[in-house]
Parts: sequence; structure tokens; C-alpha cells
Amino acid sequence: MSDIYSGIFRVYDRLNGDIDYEGWTDFVEENFSRFAERKVESVLDLACGTGSMTIELARRGYDMTGIDLSPDMLSVAQDRAADEELTGILWLLQDMREFELYGTVDAVVCALDSLNYLRNTKELQKVFSLVNNYLYPGGVFLFDMNTPYKFENIYADNSYVLEDDGIYCGWQNEYNSKTKLCRFYLSVFEECEDGSYLRTDEVQTERCFSLTSIKRALSSAGLELCGIYGDTDFSLARNDSERWYFAARKNK
Repeated sequence: MSDIYSGIFRVYDRLNGDIDYEGWTDFVEENFSRFAERKVESVLDLACGTGSMTIELARRGYDMTGIDLSPDMLSVAQDRAADEELTGILWLLQDMREFELYGTVDAVVCALDSLNYLRNTKELQKVFSLVNNYLYPGGVFLFDMNTPYKFENIYADNSYVLEDDGIYCGWQNEYNSKTKLCRFYLSVFEECEDGSYLRTDEVQTERCFSLTSIKRALSSAGLELCGIYGDTDFSLARNDSERWYFAARKNK
């Protein structure tokens, strides 16, 4: 997992420019209000990437910690925070399967299907157990995951193209219905100042987890499932939802 996004970190935000982080953070805060049994002040952004969610929450006054396995992504996140003079964010280079904090937090968020990069239910339960360990009693854990429907129908063996000004990304999927693993073969072409293009190739892998296995892992980790949604508007999760949004809480 250590090389995820190592080749495309420079263009990651531009290729994901359509994500409404302000709206997503509104959804996060509403979950805090609904399910947290204490005022949320300190938040861990697990697998924070380039820090878009971390920074948006920091803007709103939360004491933020961002953890990611990629030094390149964290470097981008630090630079973005420095540009906004958000100096209070703690950035940690750690694997979410083995992360350590200096103390407990009121909430943990993990956005953009980061948990799908875990290879099996054992790793998933380990991450959930670590989250439980570092949450205050009554604290909340918010995360999303790509659904079986998305793996089987949207990803499948399909090809996609992502484009932005000066950037082209060719994306070929390869989904194995037996192993539940999907490989993404990415080729990114980034325009240079002289008009030439720099090519970067990268292979990523995500795991398809069933709803049953996710629920079981939460329960085994001592986390209470509070809600499952099909979108950030709190619509109900369905079998044809492409992403599930989970709200869980640490039992007192």
C-alpha cells in the first residue's frame, strides 16, 4: 500500500476537482450532531491524502490530526495548510493498519473509499479496533466505502478517461469476482512547460467488502453502527448505491 498515489500525487486534486468537500463536511458535522455523545473538538482524518477534508474541518475550528501512508500526499497537504496559515494541524506519516496517536480524539473520519484499499476483513477489523482504541467513549467514526454494485457494474472491466487542463488520465479496471479484488491500471500524461508530456504509470488495488462483513467487523471492534446512507444527503443506502456512508459510535 505504501506506493499508492506515489506517481500521481501532483495531479490528484485536479483529477478529483468535482468533489464537493464543503458539502461533504456539512454532512460530517450533521453526523457529529446526531450521534456524538460529547462535543466534538478533536478529529482524526484517517488516510487523509492531500488533506482536503482535514483542511476543511480545520477551517471550521476543529483540532485536526491527519494520517496518511504516502509522504508525497502529506507533503501536498502540508503545503496547502501552510498556504492558508492553518498551522495547528498535526500531520503523521503512518499506516492506518498500525497507526498510533498521542491520545484519544472525539471523532474519526475516513473519506473517499480509503478503507477499500485494505486487502481482507482481518485488516478491516484491525483498523476498526484501532479507531475504537483512540476514540473517547461516545465518540463517532464516519467513513465511506465503495459498494459491491460499484465494483461489479461501474468498475468491472471497464475503461475510463479523466481530463483536466494539461492532464490526461487513462484508467483500465480489472475486477476478479472470486477474490473480490479490483486492479486499476492508471496512465497519467502531464503537460510540461515545453509542451511535451510526462507519463506516469501506476497500479492500484481495492477490495470489495460485503455489507455483512463491514457490520461484523464494526461489532467485533466494539463500535455501534448508527446509520448507513447512500449519499451525503442522508438518503437510505440501497443495493444499487455506488458508495455507502457509515456512522458508528464507540460504546461507553
